[in-house]
Amino acid sequence: MNVIYKFAETDDEFEQAKALFAEYANSLDIDLSFQNFSKELESIRSQYDKPTGALLLVYKAGSLAGCAGIRRLDHDIAELKRMYVRPDHRGLSLGRELLERAIEKAALLGYKKIRLDTLSSMTKARNLYETFGFKPIDAYYFNPIADTIYMERVI
Repeated sequence: MNVIYKFAETDDEFEQAKALFAEYANSLDIDLSFQNFSKELESIRSQYDKPTGALLLVYKAGSLAGCAGIRRLDHDIAELKRMYVRPDHRGLSLGRELLERAIEKAALLGYKKIRLDTLSSMTKARNLYETFGFKPIDAYYFNPIADTIYMERVI
């Protein structure tokens, strides 16, 4: 299996990630406007690039298969956002590797904790997060979606 993991550096890579973020959002079948999603797409590079963030991409056989973003929440807390593996690439442990590398990168950026939110319906994702030591926490931002679960892990 020809798989390459890399952090987005070029404008083209951030544009590819932007398209993947939109694909991810469409797959959720919920409105992300409460998260200012359109602004997030417009400012993807400033949120998910050095020195406070990172955007990990995974390619399989030359095709973009998934991504995971790290961005700053607080001086010592990162947030994992938009972790997504395209449906035709699932079951290959790409998500597991994305998560592991994202956590490592957050630590290298100096963060002490990493947070995320997920939906109760995303059972496989929740199980993966729990496997990596994420624990449920209270909400850390407003979210009108009732089945949202917030999680955190000490790095």
